[in-house]
Amino acid sequence: QLQLVESGGGLVQPGGSLRLSCVATRFTLDYYIIGWFRQAPGKEREGVSCISSSTGSTKYADAVKGRFTISRDNAKNTVDLQMSSLKPEDTAVYYCAVGDETLYYSGSWSYSDAYDYWGQGTQVTVSS
Repeated sequence: QLQLVESGGGLVQPGGSLRLSCVATRFTLDYYIIGWFRQAPGKEREGVSCISSSTGSTKYADAVKGRFTISRDNAKNTVDLQMSSLKPEDTAVYYCAVGDETLYYSGSWSYSDAYDYWGQGTQVTVSS
């Protein structure tokens, strides 16, 4: 069964950068969508970004456009999220998730219920 493991979270000052990684084990990320989501205390889980494993095409939430970059390395079975110009409002637990690639083209990439597999999450705290 597919397992996803996130890493790279931590404490960073406003304006700083972090790079999150999501490694898939017991599975190859071919023809899937890989999404990054986040959930802050008291808030619903929200889609941050996604990438098509077959084409490398990407989508971003408006709140992170121009600051976050998602990338994949199919040989290593990893998807990274490079986060720059971090703001306190980016503070959340970040999760990676895998779903059917049709999500990318259906406009449903940001709906968490549509994804099949989830990692355990990694905490990102942006604070001075």
